[in-house]
Amino acid sequence: MFVELLEGMTAINIILIVLGFVLVGIEMITPGFSFPGISGTVCLVLAVFLTADTIIEGAVLTLIILALLGVMLAVVLRLFVKGTIVSPIILKEEQNKDKGYISSGDLQYLLGKKGIAVTDLRPSGVGDFEGIQFDVISNGSYISKGAKIVIYKVQGSKLVVKSQ
Repeated sequence: MFVELLEGMTAINIILIVLGFVLVGIEMITPGFSFPGISGTVCLVLAVFLTADTIIEGAVLTLIILALLGVMLAVVLRLFVKGTIVSPIILKEEQNKDKGYISSGDLQYLLGKKGIAVTDLRPSGVGDFEGIQFDVISNGSYISKGAKIVIYKVQGSKLVVKSQ
């Protein structure tokens, strides 16, 4: 049966299969269910319909294609994990401290900093500390805009403040 499938393949069928795998591979590396993924799927489906003479041949060819796509996905995921391919989903650069946002691991240095409430804190809002604005949470009480505040607790990315 497999030999019959190979004998029935023409150049257009081979081109469709190769193009389909390449386009689906591009979609695996840069996900977003867009042109490459849809086009690659259409190419692979067309190749199955043009190559297979019977339903059984079509099912066998579909299973072979799905198995190869599974292997491709495993290889791509392995490359992402090893860092050989950089994932387009993960932030590539450090966050900018000058623009007022930083990663949560760096917030311990803010403990004890004094600032001003930019918005009303009921209980959450925005506080300004040395010209940089942070999202803050009050200790449960209402703090009005413009009040002097101090950071007295840092819990992960949460800055807890109280009125001075």
